[in-house]
Amino acid sequence: MAWRQIADDPRRALLLALRLFLRVAPARLRRGRLGKLAVPKPRNPAKEAADLRALLNAPARTRNEATHPAADDRRVLQFVTNALPATNAGYTVRTHRIALALRADGFDPHVVSRMGHPVAQGSLDARPYVEVDGVPYHRLLPWLPARDPVHAVAKGADLAARLVEELRPAVLHAVSNHLNAAVAVELGRRYGLPVVYEVRGFLEDSWLSRDPRHSPDDDFYRLTRELETRRMAEADTVVTLGEAMRAEIAERGIDPAKIITVPNAVDEAFLAPLPDPGPLRDRLGIAPGAVVVGLTSSFYGYEGIDTLIDAAALLRDRGTPVTLLLVGDGPERGALERRAAGHGVSALFPGRVPPSSVRHYQAVLDVFAVPRRADRVCQLVTPLKPIEAMAGGIPVIASDVKALREIVEPGMTGTLTLPEDPEAWAGALSELIYSPERRRKIGQAAREWVRAERTWRAVAARYREAYRGADRPGAAS
Repeated sequence: MAWRQIADDPRRALLLALRLFLRVAPARLRRGRLGKLAVPKPRNPAKEAADLRALLNAPARTRNEATHPAADDRRVLQFVTNALPATNAGYTVRTHRIALALRADGFDPHVVSRMGHPVAQGSLDARPYVEVDGVPYHRLLPWLPARDPVHAVAKGADLAARLVEELRPAVLHAVSNHLNAAVAVELGRRYGLPVVYEVRGFLEDSWLSRDPRHSPDDDFYRLTRELETRRMAEADTVVTLGEAMRAEIAERGIDPAKIITVPNAVDEAFLAPLPDPGPLRDRLGIAPGAVVVGLTSSFYGYEGIDTLIDAAALLRDRGTPVTLLLVGDGPERGALERRAAGHGVSALFPGRVPPSSVRHYQAVLDVFAVPRRADRVCQLVTPLKPIEAMAGGIPVIASDVKALREIVEPGMTGTLTLPEDPEAWAGALSELIYSPERRRKIGQAAREWVRAERTWRAVAARYREAYRGADRPGAAS
């Protein structure tokens, strides 16, 4: 195949990487993405709004109603923002696990990352094709970057069209955000192919939660929301992660009959007994018998980790000290470290850890905490990490917000308490700390729920329904 021949030409790959890298490096440096000494690029709200309006006003191609001949009715082309092996994050892990589960179910998924990835993120890896665990990953690497988002969508579709014509997929499956959906919709119109849009979050609400200066009245929020809604409407089927998200999408006027929920899940390997925590506890300097409460997370304000630190301070003052193990990184890490030190709380911040080490850190925990705030994004989007902890039999305590009620049944598979309320968190934690037997029963019930409901093998079967529902002639407009 042509893309394999290109992948086997290391000289061309290196030349392409250097050319594209030299074009994007100055901008990446301004944004603080290629080194600690770089200065973050300030926002330009006027340009952001202009780009979004241009995307909204871009003329739509008339749909080609002719059936595009598919070599295999089980072949799926999936469009994502970034991907393994260059980027390892919750987004890319879900993509990969779904692809593996689809392969096990007889499908032939091919993953296509957004134009420029990973070179535009500072990597010199310009191979247009890689395989990870047998899953084909394709990259769209132009000689020059696009000058604006409208041209990026058009160029991305042109580059991906070669894959469509060669691979002849039966379904185009785009994953958040609207730029990926725009490429898939354009290709769907060109070739008369059905389009599935998988909404894994609401970009505008995540943006709103990351800075108190942001407002729902900002152009970025309003226009991004409008773009996301339009792509949902243009898709033949919409997939999302939970019932709260499904309700939000339906409230935007999307036909509920075309919305399918495929929740986050875990590999069956997560159901295996946790590794011995002793060696890691010793290496971290955790005292024998100390109760450890913690999490694995990205350190953004909406995660509410400050509430957990404040609750730990209250517990210490009441004679029930705990050790916090806060695994991860992000813009709030420095502030959280200072907060813990100021309160005199015993808190460990090991930073990000390799995926192969996650279960070792989970094994150290007596309680897994999800102290998310009551922000809109937290009410809607269900996280993956607590499901991984539940699979390991670790009792979960979480904020009582809509999205987390979908995975935690109070008193059965976990504990819910008030968000942004250190007193409530301290009280709920103390009940778990003083009852090891209760922790054991909750953890065991959670593991059995995950085994029955939340393995990738169990949930991936829902994509069969999504792809069948999308394959309706003329469904998208």
